[in-house]
Amino acid sequence: MPETGTPTLDQLQVLATVSETGSFMAAARRLNRAQSVISYTIANLEQQLGLTLFERAGRRPVLTEAGRALVVDARRVGLLVNELKTRAAALRRGLEAELGLAVDVMFPTTRLVAALEDFARKFPTVTLRLRIEALGGVAELVEHGVCRIGVMGPLGDKCEELERRAIGSVLLVPVAAPGHELAQTLGPVPSAAVREHLQLVLTDRTSLSEGQNFGVLALRTWRLGDLGAKRALLLAGLGWGNMPEEMVAEDLATGRLVRLDLAEGDRRHFPISLVHRVDAPPGPAGQWLAGRLALHMGQAGSIAP
Repeated sequence: MPETGTPTLDQLQVLATVSETGSFMAAARRLNRAQSVISYTIANLEQQLGLTLFERAGRRPVLTEAGRALVVDARRVGLLVNELKTRAAALRRGLEAELGLAVDVMFPTTRLVAALEDFARKFPTVTLRLRIEALGGVAELVEHGVCRIGVMGPLGDKCEELERRAIGSVLLVPVAAPGHELAQTLGPVPSAAVREHLQLVLTDRTSLSEGQNFGVLALRTWRLGDLGAKRALLLAGLGWGNMPEEMVAEDLATGRLVRLDLAEGDRRHFPISLVHRVDAPPGPAGQWLAGRLALHMGQAGSIAP
């Protein structure tokens, strides 16, 4: 069996165009070529592949079964080539080929989704690599260069090599299942009672927040690595804890969770900042995305290069 030849991009384009237009003549007009050139190109492609791609018995060429199968691949190759050309043009303009983004779990999911949808429409050629971490996990990814920009919470004076800009805060509220003992308390819950009940606390996989406790009031705690697990345990009545108000809004509205009235206050603000390494500011796409994240948090702007 003779070896199958390798089609050129031009041959594949001609094959796809003839299929789309329905005739060699129409394809010639679209591609601004002579009809004889189109016919020769298809005949040469058939010879290379060892297959008949069109039946030519009637007034119009009709794709054979093999032709119908291969024209799909021809179109796919054409799309990939166009994507390559678009990406190359973007790179010539200084646009990043890819961008790493690390986001704290406390950042409201609906706002993150909105910003990412905006980014996908604005920069279709930039590959976005998203990581979602808790507390020091974001800072660590940005510090080590895994992600170019981060959206993180408070870490005191640590991470001096990171440039930060505050963009808002997330409201945390203490909640528990309606059957929990603290939820049955009339009036403000005394601090002594709060300390005696198991508190569910978001933990840090890194050592960056070591020695810092964010809203920890109880003597007994369960340390959890993600908010989804924390919410599930809260719904099960296995403890109480602080949660982003937006994340539990529906639970509160339906009564699956209740807001605790703590004597020392039932509102805590978790500050959110945009960060990047001082020596590695983001490029155009990264700056735009940072500005979009800030916008969705209620403050317009971007990280300055």
